[in-house]
Amino acid sequence: MITEHRRRAYLDAMQVATWLPRVALPFAAPSNPELLALAPEVPLEEAPTPVAETSTPATPAPEARPASARAKIEIPRPGSTPRPAAQPEPEAGTEPETAPAKAEVLPPPRFSLQLLRAGNCLLLVELPTGEPFQSRDPAYLLLKDLLRAAGLPDSPQILGEPVRWPLLNGGSMDQGHDAARDFVQGFVGARLEEQGACACLWLVGLPAVRFAGEADAGAFNRELQVEGLGAAWALPGLEPLMDEPERKGELWQAMRRVMRRWKNPE
Repeated sequence: MITEHRRRAYLDAMQVATWLPRVALPFAAPSNPELLALAPEVPLEEAPTPVAETSTPATPAPEARPASARAKIEIPRPGSTPRPAAQPEPEAGTEPETAPAKAEVLPPPRFSLQLLRAGNCLLLVELPTGEPFQSRDPAYLLLKDLLRAAGLPDSPQILGEPVRWPLLNGGSMDQGHDAARDFVQGFVGARLEEQGACACLWLVGLPAVRFAGEADAGAFNRELQVEGLGAAWALPGLEPLMDEPERKGELWQAMRRVMRRWKNPE
């Protein structure tokens, strides 16, 4: 129970001017207001248990509120996170729906390749600029050095126009990776039939290795066996060899191993 001072303070905070208790309140002050100051305070734990409930509130109101305000409005506090709405759980035995994955559309590959013949070897060479070789091009001069080191004629014969991909700018024709591989292998295979025997096919540059030899950069300086094209040798592109001269040492070592194919053909 609470004392008379606190009881009146709570009633004033609730703006209750007139009230009548249902039963006699313990520790209530006498009717003489002058004796209110003399009423002793009794600790809450020593207060006797009331016989019946009273109309006094059990806890103090922190601030004055009008008596007519009944609805309780919950105001979010600063820093609080709103609780997300509960999502319905899927029924047992049913799988959650997932959006269908969209197939990634890759742009068609772009490259220019030139086919040449030097002795009993064919060379499918990546054109660094996309244009045919000129006699004073640094890349062409490096190619002549490679042919001389291999014991082959250093003035290779050009076979046809460069192979440029994509073939068409736009349109509905498939010009992806698989179509480029089929076209390059078909083109080289047709030239092999026209030219007759070929001891080794040089694949110079990553596009030549990828679309004719069906390999990647890890096959550089290695021999390959390509179905329909026979024995091939994968080389780095001429431009990387010019930019990174340290790669030439590994190329010369690989050339000595594979040179037997065109010097001593079976």
